[in-house]
Amino acid sequence: MNPIIQLLADANIGEQQTKEIFQALTENPLAAMTTIGQLGIAPEKLQAVMMQVMTEPSLIKDAVDELGLDFSAVEQAKAQVAQNQSE
Repeated sequence: MNPIIQLLADANIGEQQTKEIFQALTENPLAAMTTIGQLGIAPEKLQAVMMQVMTEPSLIKDAVDELGLDFSAVEQAKAQVAQNQSE
């Protein structure tokens, strides 16, 4: 199982809420991070997974695929974030 999904499952986050979190990640990554921060996941566990994602960005794509979501939306969100940072 994807480590991001595993972290959410270990925190008793249901599949539907997990899908909603990843949907939020594709639409507004900053808002999604706020949502993830409010889930009550131990900071050290969350930080460990975030470090894993930073070194292995493909984990997000893998999680999106595993959840059956549309990865093209992730790519659009990533491009939008990059554009906002360059302005």
